[in-house]
Amino acid sequence: MTRPRASGLLAVGAGLVGLLVIMAVFAPLLTPHDPSATSGPVLERPSAEHWMGTDVPGRDIFAQLVYGARTSLAVALIGASLAIAGATIFGVLPALLGGHADAVSARVVVFLLAVPGLPLLILIGSLAGENNVALILVIGFIGVAPNARILRSQTLTLRQRGFVTAARGFGGGPLYVLRRHLVPGLGPFIVVGFVNWAGLSIALEAGLSFLGLGDPTGVSWGRTLNRALEQQSIYFSDMWTWWVLPSGIAVTLAVLGFTFVGVGLEPNFNPRWARTWLRAT
Repeated sequence: MTRPRASGLLAVGAGLVGLLVIMAVFAPLLTPHDPSATSGPVLERPSAEHWMGTDVPGRDIFAQLVYGARTSLAVALIGASLAIAGATIFGVLPALLGGHADAVSARVVVFLLAVPGLPLLILIGSLAGENNVALILVIGFIGVAPNARILRSQTLTLRQRGFVTAARGFGGGPLYVLRRHLVPGLGPFIVVGFVNWAGLSIALEAGLSFLGLGDPTGVSWGRTLNRALEQQSIYFSDMWTWWVLPSGIAVTLAVLGFTFVGVGLEPNFNPRWARTWLRAT
């Protein structure tokens, strides 16, 4: 009963993520216009030449929507990769070593969890100016602690298993045990953590760009929303339907796509999920 429901979410999520990938990879084929160059009159309404019209400088809005998928996908992959890599270093390896290393790591993770992530992002974004790299690094950094807490708890369980004890008894070092036994055992949790943080990374980048942080000349969905809402005339016309709405829907569907994939994978990786659902129903 749980499997079909989870599989449905997984299929929908995979479809939305696949659409994001297609837009990012085939952006030059989907639109002939440069998203950063003027290609038509100012504030032209949607037409056969410009499917979603143009903005104030005359840039094609559909091109910004399509090429914005590249920014979102890059932020998702890099931000999630940094978060999971950091979680493995600060959560898995110290838990395997035990002793003082694990105690110090646990306290560092607790401290990082107490640090408010969004204010930190806004502060660093303001200080970094037009540097988008700094924003991506911080997005990955604030994802380390929540993922490290999950991976550490699973590592503490796995290190008591017989195969890990046997590997260490035969002289396997921490890095060997981590690479050959713990990482494969933690693979499902790493995959789910990666997918979930990828979706959050897209939402965070869009929100920061909407606030005006990062490169003002960059192409992203959040930046498109920022430029649109700077025009007061948008509140007294139907421009929002072809300037604001598409980018807002794109952000929502991208985040939902990764979220559905993460939720859809959960029953396959966590048997407790199915048992809990059966008891609830």
